[in-house]
Amino acid sequence: MDWTEKIFAYCERAGEPQFWAEPFNAMSNVAFLIAAAAAAVYLSRTADAATRRVEWALIVIVFIIGVGSFLFHTTATRWASVADTAPIGIFMIAYLAYALRRFLGVSFVGVAVALGLFVAAMRVGGAIPCDPALLPITAAAGRPCFNGSLGYVPALAALLLVGFALVIRRHEAGSLIVTAGAIFAVSLTLRTVDFEFCSVTSALGRARGTHALWHMLNALLLFILLVAAIRHGRTGPPRSIAP
Repeated sequence: MDWTEKIFAYCERAGEPQFWAEPFNAMSNVAFLIAAAAAAVYLSRTADAATRRVEWALIVIVFIIGVGSFLFHTTATRWASVADTAPIGIFMIAYLAYALRRFLGVSFVGVAVALGLFVAAMRVGGAIPCDPALLPITAAAGRPCFNGSLGYVPALAALLLVGFALVIRRHEAGSLIVTAGAIFAVSLTLRTVDFEFCSVTSALGRARGTHALWHMLNALLLFILLVAAIRHGRTGPPRSIAP
């Protein structure tokens, strides 16, 4: 495998190999860094911040997501694609396990089974074919079914299922998780139609697509998930946040 092979996967790049061929897509990753920094400040104000190792780890992963995505949208190489997608996958698996254990109190065996089903669903979803006529511009650009977004549908389903389960139980994290799920539904739609809206999203003399909006909304939903973990993910008695 050629790890330096170029991958032209988004409207804004338009098949050009230059480092700054995707300025909007690249710079929108600053939103992930801001989300991680804001969550870090919020967590540092808790009385038990020093013992919240899992929450700190989740924040670090969000920061790495921003860095990895920036690398991919600038270098557009196969190795950078791994740097982009791997941290996202790690966060999805880690947060699902966190939510099942800390919020819903699922056993370790139950969590393991759920994670296995989740990973299998993502793999199956990413390989599902569809009629090219559904998104003709995307298909003409050589992109996979629904621009590869079907692989994220299990994550959306998991967010909403966990969120509504928490709401039914009147858990304080429920509304935050459901809100994150609603935002993800919108951002996933924007990722899917990136090429379809290419011709009507011109800015500064160039087509931009909708992928940058996917980044910014995802940064918001990740911040909400981090806030849910910081506020409601303690294993012991709740402690106040310092003023």
